[in-house]
Amino acid sequence: MAVHVAGLVAVIAFYAVILLTGILAARKSKKVEKKCPGKKSEVTIVGGRNINVLIGVFTMTATWVGGGYIMGTAEAVYSPAQGLVWAFGPPAYLLNFLLGGLFFAKQMRSKRYVTMLDPFQNHYGQLFTTAILIPALLSDILWVACILAALGGLYAVAYTDIIQLSFIFVSLWLCIPFMILSPVVTDIAQTAHLNQSSVHSWIGEVTLENAGKWTDDFLMLALGGLAYQSLHQRILAAASSSKAQVTCFAAAGFSFIMGIPSVIIGAVAASADWNQTEYGLPPPYERGEAGNVLPLALCYITPTWVSVLGIGAIAAAVMSSMDSTLLSSASMFTQNIYKTTLRKQASDRELKWVIKISVLLVGLAGTGLAFNKSSILALWLLATDLLYCVVTPQLACVVHLRFANCYGAISGYLIALLLRMLSGEPALGIPPVLLYPGWREEDGVVTQYFPFRTLIASVSLAVVVLVSWLVQLGFSHQLIPQSWDVFDSFKEKMEAEEEEERPMQTFNDEKNYVFNTAL
Repeated sequence: MAVHVAGLVAVIAFYAVILLTGILAARKSKKVEKKCPGKKSEVTIVGGRNINVLIGVFTMTATWVGGGYIMGTAEAVYSPAQGLVWAFGPPAYLLNFLLGGLFFAKQMRSKRYVTMLDPFQNHYGQLFTTAILIPALLSDILWVACILAALGGLYAVAYTDIIQLSFIFVSLWLCIPFMILSPVVTDIAQTAHLNQSSVHSWIGEVTLENAGKWTDDFLMLALGGLAYQSLHQRILAAASSSKAQVTCFAAAGFSFIMGIPSVIIGAVAASADWNQTEYGLPPPYERGEAGNVLPLALCYITPTWVSVLGIGAIAAAVMSSMDSTLLSSASMFTQNIYKTTLRKQASDRELKWVIKISVLLVGLAGTGLAFNKSSILALWLLATDLLYCVVTPQLACVVHLRFANCYGAISGYLIALLLRMLSGEPALGIPPVLLYPGWREEDGVVTQYFPFRTLIASVSLAVVVLVSWLVQLGFSHQLIPQSWDVFDSFKEKMEAEEEEERPMQTFNDEKNYVFNTAL
């Protein structure tokens, strides 16, 4: 009982510190709003585009290093059926930030977008923007929620992330020596090839039969994260395009380092004799509690005061990603749906209240999933699933392909959504209609071992490119009547091109006039 009381007091004290920091950051946000020459709502969403590199690195790293990251990584290393090689988090997030900095940071920040959906709205219109919001919103709801972000927008989130990330790093590393030196734990170097099951290694292995699934899961985490509004919110809040890129590159290294303690804790849990602890037998894996192995290891393998710090680190990890996720969802709805469609004349004060109410609603929806006893790793992967299959190909096209149009985007969107639904999802109890090569059935549940998500994303990308090119070819050569352009994609594009040509023509006329005068 003493352990629970001490833990409760520690968590309450930690939350009080975070709450105080959030309140102070909210005051700073109000001061920035008064000085901001632009729209006040942008201070809430992108921090007035004045977040420096240091704070940007902290808040971007803290957004990714959440409860799913540290607990899912430990679960993968501990589980006898997986092991270290299946702990995708650290290397996948490293690649995610590097790609984000190389291919999206400069392009998005230089055009001063407010949310990730702005390029869709500018190129494809409101209808498709609303369609893209749906999978992004569902992915955010899959995270367990808190409502801290309602205080002061991005400033409150950014400054509290500094404390949370520091606490996670210090607390978890402080717990590791006590866990390694515990008498119930065998040296992890000796158990690297033989864990508690006496069959599997905590290092794990990837067989030829599992290579497709391994590749699919890794690419889903690495590329699906590119479509998170939380990532682009930090990019757009940077003071310049170059600083946005530096923030991404620095966050890549920090996120990888933050995953190392979870890997060690997972290996320790796999090497522990749980019969010598108060937890007893059977071990967590056999009880179906592998998803909670990190807090269980902290509670039963370390001293009381150390476990209190460890549990506080988990609470910090949950908060560090939840507040960011909630604010990102609320920002997309407010900026791209409410402001542009529902209430075009809405004031800045009204928009701020819409953000707060949206945070509350998404938080309540996410809280319902907190009572789900599914694997933490499974929910973590599922949150990125729709983004990888549906949104990432669309984002790549709208940012990098000038000829991409609404017709191609809608075609790719519908194809990806249809294929993903037909492929089934065991975590949601949806049976597959399409069975890919290498599928297996265990206990009545079909698991796809073919990299079907990568296939769906590739097909969606190809459809967007091909249909966009064919439709553009048809309209530009007048093979398709202009009256058939129901989305006005080419009418608006022609007007935009004419607007771009007018200044150039004027410049050329002035240049010729000056040249003739000189003669």
